[in-house]
Parts: sequence; C-alpha cells; structure tokens
Amino acid sequence: MARVSRRAFASAALAVLASAAPGVAAPAGRPPRRAVTEMRGMWLATVSNRDWPSRTGLSASAQRKELTALLDKAVDHRLNAVMFQVRPTADAFWPSPYEPWSQYLTGTQGQDPGWDPLGTAVEEAHARGLQLHAWFNPYRIANDTDPGRLVASHPARKHPDWVVRYGGRLYYNPGIPAVRAFVEQAILDAVARYPVDAVHFDDYFYPYPVAGQTFDDDDSYDTHGGDFSSRAAWRRDNIDKLVTEIAAGVKKLRPGTRFGISPFAVWRNAATDPRGSDTRAGVETYDDLYADTRTWVQKNWIDYIVPQVYWQIGNAAADYAKVVDWWAGVAKGSGTRLYIGEALYQAGAAGAAAAWQDPAELSRHLTLADRYPQVGGHVYFAAKDVAADRIGALSRVVTDHYQQPATAPSRHVRHGPAAPRKGRWG
Repeated sequence: MARVSRRAFASAALAVLASAAPGVAAPAGRPPRRAVTEMRGMWLATVSNRDWPSRTGLSASAQRKELTALLDKAVDHRLNAVMFQVRPTADAFWPSPYEPWSQYLTGTQGQDPGWDPLGTAVEEAHARGLQLHAWFNPYRIANDTDPGRLVASHPARKHPDWVVRYGGRLYYNPGIPAVRAFVEQAILDAVARYPVDAVHFDDYFYPYPVAGQTFDDDDSYDTHGGDFSSRAAWRRDNIDKLVTEIAAGVKKLRPGTRFGISPFAVWRNAATDPRGSDTRAGVETYDDLYADTRTWVQKNWIDYIVPQVYWQIGNAAADYAKVVDWWAGVAKGSGTRLYIGEALYQAGAAGAAAAWQDPAELSRHLTLADRYPQVGGHVYFAAKDVAADRIGALSRVVTDHYQQPATAPSRHVRHGPAAPRKGRWG
C-alpha cells in the first residue's frame, strides 16, 4: 500500500511511464467543501522498519514511545485514522498462534518483544480519537529467497510446497486453496482478538511482474485451474475468493469492522480496455497483479477502496486528475466508499518531479478531488513523512482543507444495493 516494497513498486511502475509534464493548478475560486465525516488517514509501515520501529532491538518502552509519538503526529495534523501494518511478511505484530513474531521488532523472527504492539496501537489510537485499521499483506513471506532464514516453526518451512520463489522474494502461492484458508485464518485471528476499526490490504496480491521471470504455479494450475478459460482468469478468481472470504469473515466476527483495499491506481489503461483509465501505466492491476479492483468496487465486495494515486497533476502518462476522475466514475452508484491514496513521501523528495518540490501540490490534489462527491477523503503515505513534513506540504493541506475537525467514516451497508447517502459524505 514506498516502505521498501512500496517504493520499489512505485519506482518500477513510474519507470515505464512517460516523463512527467509540469504540474497544473486546480481551478481556484471556490473554497473546499467541508464535511462532518471524511477519511483523513495515514499509513504506518513496519516492513523493513520503514516507519516504525526506527530500528530493531529497541526496548518495549522505546518502541511504545516511538509508536505513540507517531499517533500524536497524526492528531497534530488533524488526521483521524491510521493504517497500521501488522503482518508485513507472513509474521505478526501480536501474539499470533499461527505465525511468528515479526523480526522487525527484535531483529529475530519469533522472538517475543515483551509487549503487544497491535493491542497497544488499538488502545492508544482510540484514546486519541483515531481509528485503527489493521493492515495485512496476504502472500509475501520474505524479502529474500532463503527459507532457511525463517524461524524453524514457520508455516512456510512446514509446507514448502506452498512457497514460490520470485523476484528475489518468497511468496505463498495464491492458487493453493489450503494457502488461502491459512492466510485467512491468520488474518482473522487479529480481528477476533482486537476491536480494530477495519481490516486493510494494500496492493500486493500476485507479485508485481519482474522481467524475464515466471511465477511458477504450474502444479497448482494443473490441479485447480481446469474450469477456467486461462491461467489469468484462474488467478483473478483466486484473488476474488480471498477478497470475498475475508469480507465475509470480518463481517461475521465483528459486524462493525470494515474491510478496505489500497491498490495500485491503474486497473487497466484505456488502450488495453475501453473501460480503463486515460493512462499509459506500465502496470495494470487486472492483467499484472490479477486484482480486478473495478469489480470489487462495483459489486460492493469491500467497504472502501484507496487507489494509490501517486502521481502529480499533469503527469503525462498517469495524470492525478484523470485517475481520480476515473475512480469517481467507478465508485458512482456503488456501496463502496472511495478515498484517494496520496504520495506525501514524494513531497520534497530528491529525484521527485518538479511539481513535488512545490508545497502546494498536495493541497491542489484535495481541491481537485473535492469536485467529486464520490471522494470521501484521503490517506497519506506514510507516517515517517507525516512526522517530518519535509517541505510543509501536509501543513499546507491542514491550513487549506482541515481547519474543521472531521470524524472518520464508520461502516455502512455492504453486499447489497448502494447505501443511501446524506449530502456529500453520507
């Protein structure tokens, strides 16, 4: 959903886009609309210690202090929700009976950190008026290809037939029904234990394509793919099953808890499919990640979607304005709420396009998105960048758009006709 992996995917995707055009300002003259309820979220990434903890091996008290400081920064910037990554690599930031403690806490996978980060995060977030969305990565096992580096009790070592080496990483094979059942069990354990406000996935389903490499799922396709017209259709069905089954599990365990997904923002380019966006992205989720994000929204399988629209206004190949417009059209009339994922990490970053050196670029995004009644808020990547606010881009957003407090949206009707909305935010 930058952390090492998110930055890797963003770099890979942008590398195949045309060079950026100069940013263009959204029309002025109308103040942004206000809302009693809107999403103002922040991703808090733990993979490779991207945002937290700052390094492995800190004491429990030091880890907790860093975590609560990041929550305080969210409050300071008038945010109201935190997407906290609690299962980055088939591990756990809570005492899971299914998977080992994360190595990103102590430096050693499986070692008890002496406290419960997820339980504490829920408690501390709620004490500050923040929602806590528990963020899980379904299939990534490790950011290397050596199973011997996993703790001996790791499920991937007990079931080596579940594992695929690809692109310098280890993944669970989404095409094995036992894998899907296990992943769902591991995720839903956290939902059963903690009053999280949402379950959150980012953009990793089948892995991002790596040139010259093949994701080896021949055996599982031969065994389970016979009813499908193609391997691609079978793979999409595997991901659709994960999404619908997690949605059903969350609803059963905690009816008030939502389920949201933050995909790469391009479903398909219009050149590939006339229903797609006016973009020329090098990655298309439908074809490359086997994630049919458009269908998930239109069939109301998920409560909210946060496409990662990590480009500036006027980008020649993926213009923020065009991508937001496309997603607003997809969400229109559905029961799925639309929030926009914002690339705060690009603001002032070395090597970022010229538009990202302007502290007002991010504020222009919100002004533009405010034209669309389907857009119910924004989520910023990521916590470390919220805290640093390098060039004051988020402070500018607060000044321009967040002068009034806002409550984060709560759960609404899913798996049926679109819920009636009251005004803009409903």
